[in-house]
Amino acid sequence: MTNIKKLSRRDFMAAAGGRIISIGLPGVFIKLMDADNQALAGDLRPDGRPRIPPGQHAVESIRNMGGDAGVGRGPEWRLEIQGEVQKPMTLTFPDLMAIDQVVQTCDVHCVTGWTLLDSRWQGIRMQAIMDLVKVKETAGFVIFEAPSGYTSNIPLSEAKKDNVLLAHGFAGQDLPQEHGAPLRDLVPDRYFYKSVKWLQRITFTAVDEPGFYESMGYSNSADPWKEERYDE
Repeated sequence: MTNIKKLSRRDFMAAAGGRIISIGLPGVFIKLMDADNQALAGDLRPDGRPRIPPGQHAVESIRNMGGDAGVGRGPEWRLEIQGEVQKPMTLTFPDLMAIDQVVQTCDVHCVTGWTLLDSRWQGIRMQAIMDLVKVKETAGFVIFEAPSGYTSNIPLSEAKKDNVLLAHGFAGQDLPQEHGAPLRDLVPDRYFYKSVKWLQRITFTAVDEPGFYESMGYSNSADPWKEERYDE
C-alpha cells in the first residue's frame, strides 16, 4: 500500500506563508490573510462551536484538489448500495437526479489544516438514500468506496445528519473531476478525508471497518473540533 505522508498543521502553516499554497498532499489553495482569519476567529456555528476549528486556517478558494480516477457521468456509471439494507440496489446517475435535490452551503475542514468557509454543494441527503434502501436496525456504520478499493467510514448516526450529502455539484456547477465527479459523499462535520471522491459503492455494516487513511494512522473519528487528526 502507498506510504502516505502525514502533513501536520505546522507543515501547512509553514506552507501558508504566501497567498497561494501548494502542499505535499494534492491541492493548490488561495488562503485568507492572517487579519481575515483573526476576524473570523470569533464566529460561531448555530451549535455554538467555532466556525474555524482549532488549528485550522481559512482558505479563500481551492484552485485544484488534484486527482483523476477516470470516472465520468456516462451511461455506464453506477452506484451500488449494499450490506445491512432491506432493498440493496444499483443506481444510475439519472436515478440519483430523480431523488429530491438539495443545495447546501457549509464549511469543510481538511486534516492538513485548511478550512473552506461557505462552500456550496448540490446533491442528495444521505437520509434520502437510507430511506430508499431501508437500512436495517443491525446497521451501525457506513462504508464509502471509490475505485481501487479506497474506502472511508462513518457511524450511521453521522450519516443521518441533514448536512451529509451525496454531492454531484460544487459552486453552482457540475462537480469537477478533481473534486470527485460524478459523485462524492460530503461529511462536513468530519475532516475531509471522510468525504470520499469518485464514489461507486456504499455499504452499510454492523461492525466498523476503518478505511484507507484510517488504517494508516489517521483518526477514525476525525472530529475537527477535538483536533482528532491522527491516532496516538
